[in-house]
Amino acid sequence: MSDALFDLTGQVAIVTGTSRGLGQYFARALARAGADLVLTSRRRDSLREFEQEIRSLGRRSVAIELDVRDKDSIAHMARAAETAFGQIHILVNNAGCNVRRAALDVTWDDWNTVLDTNLRGSFFVAQAVARGMVAHGYGRIINIGSVTSVFGFAGLGPYCASRGGIRQLTMSLADDWGRHGVTVNCLAPGWFKTDQNKVLYEDPEWVEYLTDRIPVKRPGLPNDLDGAVVFLASEASRYVTGQTLLVDGGISTGATRATVSRNPAK
Repeated sequence: MSDALFDLTGQVAIVTGTSRGLGQYFARALARAGADLVLTSRRRDSLREFEQEIRSLGRRSVAIELDVRDKDSIAHMARAAETAFGQIHILVNNAGCNVRRAALDVTWDDWNTVLDTNLRGSFFVAQAVARGMVAHGYGRIINIGSVTSVFGFAGLGPYCASRGGIRQLTMSLADDWGRHGVTVNCLAPGWFKTDQNKVLYEDPEWVEYLTDRIPVKRPGLPNDLDGAVVFLASEASRYVTGQTLLVDGGISTGATRATVSRNPAK
């Protein structure tokens, strides 16, 4: 198999939500594969150091302010990205948030914050960027979902709803834009330690419980996602669209803690 299938040299990728966390790992992976980067965050100054890091890899990089809950901000970002680079080849729809609360305690504003950011924001960012992709007859859109795109977890009602919606949205957009040379897929990480969930990893018993449920017996490391994001952004995935790629160590198999008898004779 030729390495050229995974070569992104000469392509431009927008990665939303790159001030911290997995968004930065996605951007690094694409840059190492050859792509130039448009980085976004609600505060442009929070991207200054990371923008320089991407440039140190030999790639062009532009930082643009983006609030995915604001339609004018989305439109401005798409225009500014095209002004800076011309054609946009790849979009990684990564910006998101979470509110951890028991279902009986979720407020109206909690729901709106999570759904407006994770689901509505992803749709309208994709729409704004896809206009140019459709015009050029080429594009790779990667919506970031989660293992909660296919599984439900207590205390994550709005988040699970938003990520399940991302999976369905991905299939709908794939059907809409496939005829225009634009593929749309969902990259769904399992349990990875991020700023959003780091408090959970401070509980050793929870980490042990989680690890037992994962067939490969460890939570994810950020670089475990590098190959998947490059694959979905590259020509290697040209006949893959509308799919949800779970990178979760196998937790979506439904594995549970094994109970083994101490007395094989019984």
